[in-house]
Amino acid sequence: MSQKNTGGVKLTEQEKVRRQKMQDLRDMGVDPFGHAYHRTHKTGDIVPVYQDKTKEELEELQIPVKVAGRIMTKRRMGKAGFMHIQDLDGQIQIYIRKDTVGDEQYELYKKADLGDIVGIEGVLMKTDHGDLAIRAKEYTHLTKALRPLPEKYHGLTDVEERFRRRYVDLIMNDEARRIAITRPRIIRAIQHYLDGQGLIEVETPVLNTILGGAAAQPFVTHHNTLDIDMYLRIATELNLKRLIVGGMEGVYEIGRLFRNEGMDQTHNPEFTTFEAYVAYSDLEGMMDLIEGLMRSVAQEVLGTQVITYQGTEIDLSKPFARVRMNDAVLEKTGIDFEKITDFDEAVRLAKEHDIELEKKHNSIGHILSLFFEKYVEETIVQPTFVYHYPIEISPLAKKNAEDPRFTDRYELFIKGHEYANAFSELNDPIDQKERFVKQLELRELGDDEANDMDIDYVEALEYGLPPTGGVGLGVDRLVMLLTDQSSIREVLLFPTMKPLASEKKDKKDKKSKDVKVIKETKEDQEAVETVDEILKEA
Repeated sequence: MSQKNTGGVKLTEQEKVRRQKMQDLRDMGVDPFGHAYHRTHKTGDIVPVYQDKTKEELEELQIPVKVAGRIMTKRRMGKAGFMHIQDLDGQIQIYIRKDTVGDEQYELYKKADLGDIVGIEGVLMKTDHGDLAIRAKEYTHLTKALRPLPEKYHGLTDVEERFRRRYVDLIMNDEARRIAITRPRIIRAIQHYLDGQGLIEVETPVLNTILGGAAAQPFVTHHNTLDIDMYLRIATELNLKRLIVGGMEGVYEIGRLFRNEGMDQTHNPEFTTFEAYVAYSDLEGMMDLIEGLMRSVAQEVLGTQVITYQGTEIDLSKPFARVRMNDAVLEKTGIDFEKITDFDEAVRLAKEHDIELEKKHNSIGHILSLFFEKYVEETIVQPTFVYHYPIEISPLAKKNAEDPRFTDRYELFIKGHEYANAFSELNDPIDQKERFVKQLELRELGDDEANDMDIDYVEALEYGLPPTGGVGLGVDRLVMLLTDQSSIREVLLFPTMKPLASEKKDKKDKKSKDVKVIKETKEDQEAVETVDEILKEA
């Protein structure tokens, strides 16, 4: 296929033909990139209502419609033709005749390419094959597509390309559109449930000067006016609990978090969570809240509480299992960490079980957690609350009243993945300050995910935080579960992607130019200052 360089852009033969058709439209007095078009119907308003009508019924009813969408198929037979146009709800067939729309509009139809966007005014009909269609009376060109769509039956077969050019993926991929439409419905359903529980939706800052609320590495940015480094938030927890101190009693926030960490099937550097805090509640209250939420959202969005995820039936309607972390590890390994009091013994057991320890794993609690991750986590299938977490990995959770080595904290696991994390919140300011100090010690040992000391938060606790339950849930993972997707990138419209080689080169070239400009600016400034000095001496 021949190419030529036009303004730095190489055009394929198809792209050249489409640009010529764009000019042909202008020569005909038609704007290739037209104006507003007032529809009366979308596909979703037509197909469910009229697809069961007979050909004779539709002929008698003569239902007028005015639709718009992208041309996805087209076949012409002399002075008549068919095409399918696609809008948000799906596709509908169009039947167009030259003797109905006239010579000029039929010529526009003849010149149209797949991907062009058009408006159709007509009446509903059934074809001889029994397919619902619109008999066009008016054909309006709206937008010329200068690039061809991918081949119909393969779409964008390169997964990376699908995510980079999501706009093409949404055109060609029904499943991508289904997920994109379902995701906001899930978020609305979360809001409906939490609002119904009497919680108040709030907003807290994305930029913070203190790193806290979770164990994660941050993205760092710089505020020019204040001349300080700031963190993109890794959690909303500490600010939401400040609001509980302030008397708001029940709050939640749905928002973006940012963690400067690896990417895989379930992790993206920016992601969406909701966190909720309820005064006078506790860990058990947060179990009830999340169990109720999962059922309510599934029912509202899918109409059922029994779903299939990656070939496995997940039953959200039954009571979720509740198991202590130590008991789960004991069942899988025969090791009872509650009876182990010697750290060296725990280290020996870790080595015997091929568990690698780092310098920061300096307690029995850390080793118990590593055993859980290796031997238990992936074996959990049905919804299970794992609770009684070691205090060393839970700096913001209240100590367990019966065994202070552990905390009143749980994580919800379904089919080997974590979905929610909850505490009976730590409301003792003295204990909280000591935990922050421990976190600083971990940072000294090389733990980049340890929390900062947040003096203002400790001061807030000194005003009195009522007994409180708090929970965070990964919205992206919930969307994955309810739409049966194995990769987080499928449920994000614009997942983080590694730059292409060409993008890296452009960035490098720009950086070189910027450095040159800075250097020249500096030299110019020095020259001006030299002239000023000469003039002063004169």
